[in-house]
Amino acid sequence: MELKDMLQVAIDVGVRFGVRIIGAIALWIVGRAFIGFCVRFIGRWLTSRHVDATLGRYIASAVSIGLNVVLVIAILSLFGVETTTFAAFIAAAGVAIGIAWGGLLGNFAAGVFLVIFRPFKSGDFIGAGGVTGTVQEIGMFATTINSPDNVRTIVGNNKIVSDTIQNYSANPYRRVDLTAQLAHGVDVNEAVGMLRARLVRIQNVLAQPAPDVEILQFNLAGPVLAVRPYCDNAHYWQVYFDTNRIIREAFSTARYPVPEQHFRVQSPSA
Repeated sequence: MELKDMLQVAIDVGVRFGVRIIGAIALWIVGRAFIGFCVRFIGRWLTSRHVDATLGRYIASAVSIGLNVVLVIAILSLFGVETTTFAAFIAAAGVAIGIAWGGLLGNFAAGVFLVIFRPFKSGDFIGAGGVTGTVQEIGMFATTINSPDNVRTIVGNNKIVSDTIQNYSANPYRRVDLTAQLAHGVDVNEAVGMLRARLVRIQNVLAQPAPDVEILQFNLAGPVLAVRPYCDNAHYWQVYFDTNRIIREAFSTARYPVPEQHFRVQSPSA
């Protein structure tokens, strides 16, 4: 083959591949814009149907991933890659990834469980996977939780599902558990009555169920009272701190002595 013929072949091949590359770029831009439009449309539609925000984001994320896979297959088809060959490649890659990334697929399966059975939702205050905080998002592989000290923590879904889940927002109210130490010689009935009368005046403490004030135990310093008001979930920490303040103020007003541990040392008889 002469040089002129070789140059002509190279030009023809370059033109064909150049057109395909330009077409692939154009398809990628248009496809990404279309995927973005579809995801936004689905999100708005689910919102209009009052679908839970957690489930809506999960569905939108799954649709986005699926459409992106279709887009990649379409772009590869422009370069002559057979769809059946690509499907076989994906299947083989899926098996390899499944073996290597079993934990990741476990997180995905756990995410499906969380979305379907909904032990909690976005905005709930939970304890799960060793983390306590407010759920920001349930993702396909991990759940994002903001702790009370404002630290964003990402926990794998599989760890959450395989551990105990405590949903503090599931029930309409919570009990605040505190204790009050009394000194020896203090009239316990008087202290109990005084605390009960003050607890009901704390803002956001529920009248029903009524606050509990009872003797919890005895120690070397004297009786220990269990002080347990009830409140809505949103007011837990406000009631917690106000109850501590009320205990201190009540005992100070009554001039109760400071609790002290008492020991008796007895020398052995001669």
